[in-house]
Amino acid sequence: MSQYRIALIVGSLRRDSINKKLAEALVRLAPKEFSFHRCEIGDLPLYNQDDDGNQAPQVKRLKQEVSGADGLLFVTPEYNRSVPGVLKNAIDHASRPYGQSAWAGKPAGVIGASIGSIGTAMSQQHLRNMLAYLDVPTMGQPEAFIHVKDGFFDADGNVASEDSRKFLQGWMDRYVEWVRTHAGEARTG
Repeated sequence: MSQYRIALIVGSLRRDSINKKLAEALVRLAPKEFSFHRCEIGDLPLYNQDDDGNQAPQVKRLKQEVSGADGLLFVTPEYNRSVPGVLKNAIDHASRPYGQSAWAGKPAGVIGASIGSIGTAMSQQHLRNMLAYLDVPTMGQPEAFIHVKDGFFDADGNVASEDSRKFLQGWMDRYVEWVRTHAGEARTG
């Protein structure tokens, strides 16, 4: 059985983030041959092109984690109808210097949760635009804009509702298929 390493990027730094909780719940829905490593993005300096030739150790670490992954899973909130600044900063760092992007060719899934009724639709669209430019094959369907209300997660951090859990399991099953297909091409190509 082949092992797939997934770089998990959560676009929120908040200690009690619902997107961190969603990421943890999704990981529990994945098959055993998928291992997830949450990439730290909160300690990255602000991106400055002047630093491309001498990237900070935190940036080198992120680029190594992404480069060593078979796939990417982005779980992000929406701030002001777009991606959080910390996520944009991480994307910029790991894509530079120009021509040395760690993201290129890595199959990705994009999902997010919000207390707002449109979930994270705008954030996900902006992220998908960035990933398309960076040559990241990103799963298009099913889309998942998770509206979190009180009681969405149980005391153990699992998704409480059977319908929501079933939907997220379907999303994860499709993501697993996406990674197996695209990472398999990279492994044999």
